[in-house]
Amino acid sequence: MKKDLKEYAALLGGYSELRLQENRNANISLMNGNLVANGQTAAGGLSARVYRNGAWGFASAPGADVETVKKVLAAAARNAEFLDSRLKKGLPPLPSLPGSAVHDLSTRKNRKSQKELVDFATEIDGYIAGKYKALKGRRVSIQGLDMEKAYVNSYGSSSYSMTPRSTLRVVMFTEKDGVPVQASDYVCSVGHFEDVFSEPAALFSFVDGIYEKLRRSAEGVYPEAGLKECILDADLAGILAHEAVGHTTEADLVLGGSVSAGLMGKVVASPMVNLTDFAHTCLGRPCHIPVYVDDEGVTAKDAVIIKDGVLTSYMHNRESAAHFGAAPTGNARASEFSDEPLIRMRNTAILPGKDKLADMVSSVKDGYYLAGWTNGQADSTSEFTFGVMGGYEIKNGKFARSLRGATVSGVAFELLKTVTMLSSDMSWSAIGMCGKKQSIPAAMGGPAVKCLINIGGR
Repeated sequence: MKKDLKEYAALLGGYSELRLQENRNANISLMNGNLVANGQTAAGGLSARVYRNGAWGFASAPGADVETVKKVLAAAARNAEFLDSRLKKGLPPLPSLPGSAVHDLSTRKNRKSQKELVDFATEIDGYIAGKYKALKGRRVSIQGLDMEKAYVNSYGSSSYSMTPRSTLRVVMFTEKDGVPVQASDYVCSVGHFEDVFSEPAALFSFVDGIYEKLRRSAEGVYPEAGLKECILDADLAGILAHEAVGHTTEADLVLGGSVSAGLMGKVVASPMVNLTDFAHTCLGRPCHIPVYVDDEGVTAKDAVIIKDGVLTSYMHNRESAAHFGAAPTGNARASEFSDEPLIRMRNTAILPGKDKLADMVSSVKDGYYLAGWTNGQADSTSEFTFGVMGGYEIKNGKFARSLRGATVSGVAFELLKTVTMLSSDMSWSAIGMCGKKQSIPAAMGGPAVKCLINIGGR
């Protein structure tokens, strides 16, 4: 793919931009040893956006030659002029803030063939089948996603990025008293498969851990329903940060009436809670979804959403930043070449505290440790419902019986006010695909969180 679009800069005027993008996907899945998915896809092309007095024109087409560039720019300009004639917003030019960066995260190793990836998954599947013969079913999947983008705009921004993501997921199924039980886990990280995974045998202990989770779940009990003192693991803290808080603070949804519209500068959480949408680096370490320059050519920076319990920032693109009198945060992201960039999260997390998990558990007299999420939803009021994969009862400061599963619900900004302890470590979940109009990779994370939460029983 062409990595530099600067040769087309002379064709840009007013505020206009070009983005060349190709997404490449690989998907392999084995179900009980049978190969049920084995494919690769690629989709790419060029898009243009033009801004006129508060109206946007957009157009896209396959290809990247100069004639395609001229065609999509002309179509985007016509669309902008038409909408401007109808909307008559009369808004001033967008803030400039040009950004430039080149980040290619491609592997330097020899790439594995599709057959070699199938063999990799088959060896893991064979290990499961040989060691855990009583299972009712198993699935091993490998996914790869490469997002390659080149960008230029009339304000002087120019960027190129190649961001691969690789995932291996294992699911095991059994049955207890006629009720199906399953457990799963995954390894997912930025990077090509060759940089994330070594040999199948290196993942056997990971597989054993999934079976142990399955065994505990099968023998587990359902929780007692009600408002309970609980410890949420990092996965649950992450989904809470992303779904129930993060979406309410995306500036376009704030303008649409989310609960955060009236909360800027107000206390929305315990003073120990800090929540940030990170651009590319968190606590000195690279993030799973690194964004250095966003899809509007803005240099990406961290959006500090909650600081010491107070709502301090929204996530912005150029247009929303101008509306709120704030600085753009570089949160404009597009999924496909044919998509317009929207305000999207990147790496959203609650920051760690100073507590040890053992001390958090010992402080709970009668509650639960909740681990992993299975599904869920949240809305613009920050109200949420999530399925919980498993966990433990906590009785008199000690783990007791395992949990088979649960549901939790509440209002995020009320729950965060009940936080009394945060673990000193944190972890990330990078497997998520955020579905706000366009499906795009997003990472979320956090520490273990002690709080009060509504938990559902059987």
